[in-house]
Amino acid sequence: MKFYNIIIKYRFWLGLLAIGLAVLVNVTSGFWPSFILYFIGVIALASHFFIGPMRLIQEPMEAGNIEEVEKILATIWYPGLLYKPVRSTYYTIKGNLAMMKQDFDSAEKHLKMSSDLGSPMPEAEGANKLQLGMMAMQRGDLKQGENYIRAAIRAGISDKESEAVAYLSMCQIFMNKREFRAAKDFFRRAKACKPKTKQVLDQVKEIEKYISRMPG
Repeated sequence: MKFYNIIIKYRFWLGLLAIGLAVLVNVTSGFWPSFILYFIGVIALASHFFIGPMRLIQEPMEAGNIEEVEKILATIWYPGLLYKPVRSTYYTIKGNLAMMKQDFDSAEKHLKMSSDLGSPMPEAEGANKLQLGMMAMQRGDLKQGENYIRAAIRAGISDKESEAVAYLSMCQIFMNKREFRAAKDFFRRAKACKPKTKQVLDQVKEIEKYISRMPG
């Protein structure tokens, strides 16, 4: 596996080397003896630009080595050439990194680009749209926030904590619209997710203070 990762890491330069050797063999021995080197070189260069080194990101991401992730992403010189599902993943990761740095404008831009491309994994698409919805709500744009969060719920959200956040956000939106029956329904759905993180539980307790007094 490590050997394969090394091949991916240096694939561009190995491709150039293979093409250079192919030209040398072509000049000295003819085209057909050099064909395999041309073939290897073209495949290496094409896979570098169309697939990229995204496979290398998993290990540093799991280890929390954000600096290494950014270094790997920096080797993708032309993201527009990436195969569509790979490009979507690229923009998702860029958006998440920007979120971690609290660069919300950049995060929103990259997450929108990923969302527009569509994700090969529905749960990733749901997570993207949920993040976009939360950012819209932070800006006070409740209409756009509602649209994104509804889209996230339709796409599917992979973990119960995030699903609870989505329903609580919808509950707050409908409380603001004074549509109390819908607000209560979303609150019940949020509690049914049985969230465990302190931040989400605190939000549940805060809303619970008001929800019981609402008509409907």
